[in-house]
Parts: sequence; C-alpha cells; structure tokens
Amino acid sequence: MSKGQWLLAVYSGAVTAILGVLLLHGLQHSSRQSLEQLTVQRINIVEPDGTLRLVISNHAELPGIIVHGKERAFARPQAGMIFYNDEASEDGGLIFGGHLNSKGEVEDSGGSLSFDKYGANEVVQLIGVDDKDDRMSGLSVTDSLTGDDNRERVWVGRRGDGTATVRLMDGRGRQRIQMQVTADGTPSLSFLDGDGKVLRKLP
Repeated sequence: MSKGQWLLAVYSGAVTAILGVLLLHGLQHSSRQSLEQLTVQRINIVEPDGTLRLVISNHAELPGIIVHGKERAFARPQAGMIFYNDEASEDGGLIFGGHLNSKGEVEDSGGSLSFDKYGANEVVQLIGVDDKDDRMSGLSVTDSLTGDDNRERVWVGRRGDGTATVRLMDGRGRQRIQMQVTADGTPSLSFLDGDGKVLRKLP
C-alpha cells in the first residue's frame, strides 16, 4: 500500500469513527428531547420488559378489556386513559365522551374516573353523565366480586331531577337507608327492609 493510500484509509476510518460517535450521541440525546407538540392517536406506556401499564388514546384506538395482556372486544364510546397493573390487566381508567346522533340528541356525554379491584371490576367510580338517557353525577362505592357480580354499597350524588341523594346498601346490594333533598329543598330520611319496603321515614 502506498503512502497516499495509507493516509486515505486512515482518514476514512477516522471520519467513519467520528460520524458513528456523533450518530450514537444524537440517538441518546433524542431519547430525552423536549417537544412543544406531539400529535398522535394512541400512546402505549410499557415497562422495560414490554408489559403494558397505560394507554392514552382517542375513541377509535381505545382498546377493549385487557386481562393478562390479552384483549377482548368491548365497545367504549369515549377517549381517555386506561391503567394496567403489573400483569397487564386493566385496573382503572379516566374516560370522556359525547356526541350528537342523527336526531340531534346528545349521546354518551360525560366522564368517569374508576379504580378497579384486582381480578374484578371497579370498586370506586366518580361519574358524571348528562345526555338523552341519563342525567346524574356522583360517587359510587361497590363490592366488586369476581366476574360481573358487582354490588353497589354507597352512592352519593345527584339525580336527573335535581335531587341530592345518599344511598346505603347492604352486602347483597339492597338499599337499606336513603337520605335525600329534592330540588325544592324537601329533605327526607328513609329506612328500608331487605325487600325495599320503607320501615320508617322522617319527617
């Protein structure tokens, strides 16, 4: 190899090495770069091993129910965030929706923040709905057993007619105490038996 060829080889190797270092540094830096805006349809947050922990999504891409990393279809007319536990099973979410149908009626308008029990459905839900079918807002506490066996124990909220209500249920989900104030200011307190019959009402 002549001296000129040797110098060219050294020069080429040096340039390649420098470019490689710059590229590697750029990739490392880009992983922590700041952005003013990011427009996406869905973001999946995962652990280092790929386990799904959080989905932030529009309506079209919001997933169905995911348990142990396996998804089954479930219609959700909202957009929002779905949280997952260490085993990639859904354990809560924050969702919002609302639109007009072909008749100009409001559908699926409202939001919900829910916290799920391991292996079951939500045990605490903060919900607000105001559309053609439902008008209510409040806090629900549930005994969420396995499967679809959910028994509401506490409801604190407002019904569509403006009545503020506190309902207390027994372990079988049967209403036993109801305290309410109507929109015009009329208060009442009712005690019920297991069949829903009023045993005593005040005043």
